Amino acid sequence: MSRTAQLMDGTRLAARLVEETAAKAAEIAHRTGTSPCLATVLVGEDPASATYVRMKRARCAKAGIQSRHIALPATTTTTELVDTLAGLSDDPDVHGILLQHPCGPHIDERAAFEAIAPEKDVDGVTMRSFAAMSFALPGFASCTPGGIMRLLEEYDVDLAGKHAVVVGRSAILGKPVGMMLLAKDATLTYCHSRTAGLSEIVREADVLVAAVGQPRLIRGEDIKPGAVVIDAGYNPGNIGDVDFESALTRARLITPVPGGVGPMTIAVLLAQTVSAAANQLALHQS
Repeated sequence: MSRTAQLMDGTRLAARLVEETAAKAAEIAHRTGTSPCLATVLVGEDPASATYVRMKRARCAKAGIQSRHIALPATTTTTELVDTLAGLSDDPDVHGILLQHPCGPHIDERAAFEAIAPEKDVDGVTMRSFAAMSFALPGFASCTPGGIMRLLEEYDVDLAGKHAVVVGRSAILGKPVGMMLLAKDATLTYCHSRTAGLSEIVREADVLVAAVGQPRLIRGEDIKPGAVVIDAGYNPGNIGDVDFESALTRARLITPVPGGVGPMTIAVLLAQTVSAAANQLALHQS
């Protein structure tokens, strides 16, 4: 008798997190007269990036978070972008900063990210934030890994001693989620585009995080029966990195695409913006 995996409902959990975040934002505004503010910075006019920024600003409004948008021309230099981000870092009315990326091949993105003050790095992109995630210290998580960890907690996934396989090594997804899994006592394997024998490694995973950006790279037949599958890939046509239909009969828990990891990413961004505001305004929230 075949079984079907339970879906990990990121949409539902994200809605609850945003509701809690809105209540905290309202408390901050009531106590200080100041609403949390997220500044979004966009270089150029990439349609997908512009859409993401509009969506994030709309979610901010629903959560009682002010948003300030800085649109820079595609010709912006690294120095100009760094100056803009440094200015926002010094602005007491801005509590969180989001640099929408990619910024373009002519921009040194690492230099740009490092211009964001760590206490305002609500997207978790600075080296300081990565260090905090790696050492389980206070700080802001990269939003997608942070959302993944909240999903695992919500569905009572005990990571201690489990073999977690992360497919992907990006600076804001694959690498940090691996560090966060390791901090929860999982045994960790990183895989990437040059990994030999990927299928064999995936078959050993108790917890699989697919975050490589290749549609249906992971086949159901390669998933360990009873595994927890987190599909953080998003490809054109609402297709993840995991072949969803074939994985359903093998996994115990699985995130759908869309409706799994995606909503959690924005929810964590909003929650961290409100936390940043509370910290900067020296408030202790319940």
